[in-house]
Amino acid sequence: MARHLITSALPYINGIKHLGNMVGSMLPADVYSRYLRQRGHEVLYICATDEHGTPAELAAKEAGLSVAEFCAQAHDAQKAVYDGFELSFDYFGRSSSVQNREITQHFARRLQKNGFIEERAIRQVYSPVDGRFLPDRYVEGTCPHCGYDKARGDQCENCTRVLDPTDLIEPRSAISGSTELEVRETKHLFLLQSKLQHEVEEWVSRHEAEWPQLAASIARKWLTEGLHDRAITRDLDWGVPVPADTWPELAAEGKVFYVWFDAPIEYIGSTKEWSDLDPANRDYKSWWYEAEDVRYTQFMAKDNVPFHTVMFPATELATREPWKKVDYVKAFNWLTYYGGKFSTSQKRGVFTDQALEILPADFWRYFLIANAPESDDSSFTWEHFTATVNKDLGGTLGNFVNRVLTFSRKKFGDEVPAGSPAGEAEAKLGEQIAELLAEYEGHMESLQYRKAAAALRALWSAGNAYLDEKAPWLEVKTDLEGAALTLRTAMNLIHLYSVVSEPFIPASARAMRSSFELADDTATWVTPEQARSLDAVPAGTPFTVPPVLFARITEEDQESYRERFGGSETG
Repeated sequence: MARHLITSALPYINGIKHLGNMVGSMLPADVYSRYLRQRGHEVLYICATDEHGTPAELAAKEAGLSVAEFCAQAHDAQKAVYDGFELSFDYFGRSSSVQNREITQHFARRLQKNGFIEERAIRQVYSPVDGRFLPDRYVEGTCPHCGYDKARGDQCENCTRVLDPTDLIEPRSAISGSTELEVRETKHLFLLQSKLQHEVEEWVSRHEAEWPQLAASIARKWLTEGLHDRAITRDLDWGVPVPADTWPELAAEGKVFYVWFDAPIEYIGSTKEWSDLDPANRDYKSWWYEAEDVRYTQFMAKDNVPFHTVMFPATELATREPWKKVDYVKAFNWLTYYGGKFSTSQKRGVFTDQALEILPADFWRYFLIANAPESDDSSFTWEHFTATVNKDLGGTLGNFVNRVLTFSRKKFGDEVPAGSPAGEAEAKLGEQIAELLAEYEGHMESLQYRKAAAALRALWSAGNAYLDEKAPWLEVKTDLEGAALTLRTAMNLIHLYSVVSEPFIPASARAMRSSFELADDTATWVTPEQARSLDAVPAGTPFTVPPVLFARITEEDQESYRERFGGSETG
C-alpha cells in the first residue's frame, strides 16, 4: 500500500476558527485520512497552529499576556475544539517549536549559500507614536487594487492580492491607530523568487493537470504575472530569529523571519516534533527527504493556494535539497454565512467551539462535507443546514437504523434472526450496494466530496427502499421466515453503513457498529465484492438498539440559532 502524507493549512493562532476554516482545510483532510487508513494505506496527517506574525502579538497584547503565554493557551484551546470534531491528526504541532526554528534556519542558510537570498535596504513604515517599525498587519488601510478599506499590510482579505504596507492608501497603525506614519530605511532579507521563475513554472507544469482547476488556475495566474523578490524578515519580537552565524548584523537588530516563510516549513517541523517523540520508530525525513514513495496531498482554501503552489515550492527548490513537494493540492472556495463573511466582531456566523456547544460534531461534519465549496463559494444558512441534517442523517440513516433494530427486537428478540435464505430481492440489493459502494470509493479516491456524500447518501437510501419494498411489518403476518430474512439483511446494511460512513460521521459509525456483539469484527473496510453478499453479521448475533443517533432539529431550535448567530432567509 502507498504512503500518504497529508497536511491541511495551518490554522492561525489568534482565536477559534469558524466553520469556513474547518471545511476549507482540516475537515476534508481528516475525511480523506480516515478513508485511506481504512483502505490499508500508511497515512501521516500533520497540522499545527501558525503562531508567528503580527496578529499573534496584537492578540496577546489585547489579552494582557506575553506572546508565548497567549500562544500556548490558544494552541490548547484550538486543539480541544479539533478533538471535539474528531480530527484524526497524527500530530498537531506548533510553529513556535524548536524543531521549526531549526529547520527554518537551515532552509535560510541553504538559500543564502545557493544565492537566493539578498540583503537589501528598504524603506518601511515607522510609527513615531509607537516607537517602532510597523511590518505587515501592524499597518491597515485601503487596498489600492479593490478599494477595501480594512486591508492589511500583507494581504487584502477582500481581493486576496498580496501587499506591502507601503502599498496601502491612507495607512494607519494597527497598534495605536495613528496616521502620523513615516517611511524610514531599514535592512531586510529578500528571497529572490524572480531567479526561480522558470524552475517553478516547470515544476507546476508537471503537476497542474492533475490538480483541481481552482488550484491550477491560481498558481498559473501568479506565474503569468511573474514572481517577484519578497522580503522574508520582519521587525518583530516574536518569530524564528535570523541566525547570527549567517547574518550577525540583522540578528543583533532582532530581525525574525516573516511568518509566511516559516509557516509552510512547519509542516516539516511538526513532523519532526512527532518523530522526536519516538525517534527509535519514527523518522521524519522518511516522509520529507528523498521520499519518492510518498504521495503528498495538501488541503487549503483558495487564499492559501499561492503560498503552497508557488512560494513554498520555490523555497524548497532553492535549497537544492530533495525535500518532498506537494503532489496534489485540494483547494476550496469559501463558505459564507448567508452570503456574507463570518465575523467575530459583528457576532455573525458560527464558530467551531460554538458549533459543538449546540449540536454533535457529526451533524457539522456531514453537512460541511456534503456541501463543501469545491466548484464555487457556498453559503451556510440555518434553513439549509436543518433540512440537510433532518433529511439525510435523521430521516434516511437514523430512521433506518432505529426502525430495523426496534422492530426486530420486538418480533424476534435481542439476536439477529435467521429466517429464509437470501432470495432475488437480496441479490438485487447486493448488486445495487456493490455498485454504489464502488461509486463512493471512486469519488473518495478523486477527492470529490460532494459526489462522495451523494453516493453515501444513496447507499443509505437503498436500505430504506429495500425495507419499503419488503415491508417486514406486513411480511411478519404471513411469512415469519421471510420477515426475519428482511431484517437480517437490513442489519447487515447497518453494519456496512457503520464501516463506510466512518470518514464522514465517526461517532455515529461507532454507535452503529457497537450495536452488534461480533467477537471478531476487525474489518476496516468493505469492498464492493464483500458488500454484495451482505453476510457480515450472521444470525444469532446479539444486538442492542442504540440511542437516537440524530435528534431532529426543530423550527424552534432553528429560530434560536438564527437569533444567536445572526442570519435570515433574506440575508
